Amino acid sequence: MLLAAAALLASGCDSGPSLETQDKVTAPPGDSKHLVVGSAGFTESDLLAQMYALLLDKAGYDTEILSVANRELYEPALESGQIDVVPEYAATFADWLNAKVNGADAKPVGSPDLDATMKALRKLAAPRGLTVLDPGRAVDQNAFAVTAAYAREHHLKSLSDLGKSGLKVRLAAGDECVQRPYCEPGLKKVYGIDITGVDPKGVGTTQAKKAVQSGQDQMVLTTTTDATLDEFGLVLLTDDKNLQNADYIVPVVNRSRAGSKGVSGALARLNTVLTTKDLADLNRQVDSWRRLPEDVAKKYLETKNLL
Repeated sequence: MLLAAAALLASGCDSGPSLETQDKVTAPPGDSKHLVVGSAGFTESDLLAQMYALLLDKAGYDTEILSVANRELYEPALESGQIDVVPEYAATFADWLNAKVNGADAKPVGSPDLDATMKALRKLAAPRGLTVLDPGRAVDQNAFAVTAAYAREHHLKSLSDLGKSGLKVRLAAGDECVQRPYCEPGLKKVYGIDITGVDPKGVGTTQAKKAVQSGQDQMVLTTTTDATLDEFGLVLLTDDKNLQNADYIVPVVNRSRAGSKGVSGALARLNTVLTTKDLADLNRQVDSWRRLPEDVAKKYLETKNLL
């Protein structure tokens, strides 16, 4: 089904008008009553798409969900109106659009500053017919975890604590960590952490977490909404100096089809309630408890009196 969807989107995007040379999009905000909500095909995106659809249904819209596990396909589909709304991550999406517009070597525009990131993102999105709605409280950004026992032994709550401790740290992460400013270079420069090496086991993988659990490595690169940390006895250290970019969750809509106050108002209801901790718990229910995303999403909205 995903392959069929991808083929449909690819063919549709190939035949649609290109926005690469447009200076602005003049279409007024639209209010289509049938809306396609896009998902990127992983647990968290599925959950957010389900919640978006349920909130829009509640507001009187007819919705369907289309899963397309590739931003290179779903973003053009969002521009062309094949997808009307999709959950995104502010800093990541800003840098992705920036690279698309200005080239892969363009200076990143995403940063730890949410206001600056949103300003850059909206500037890039608007000429493509996209409207970026307000971010909520939930953020899914890179994060670093150690074992709870290690944190207790060395009195660690934050990355600053780890830097001040002088402990030597072997880090389980992706192999790109040695070059990325948010990873090894940033940990050394911003926090003064003594990284003795990077164990290339991936970002938040089971293998990486087991390496820390066993003591082979001391810290793992994961994300703030990682649903399985407890299973490995791991806890996050606070990024108290804001090394990581502002990857707050933001709905992005096709302006000509879903740019109305009805859509933005319906989706904004989630902003005041959904927290990073909530999202991690919802991910856990799907990934660890094997519950269906649609059931988890509906139950959460019901408990928050949003349905």
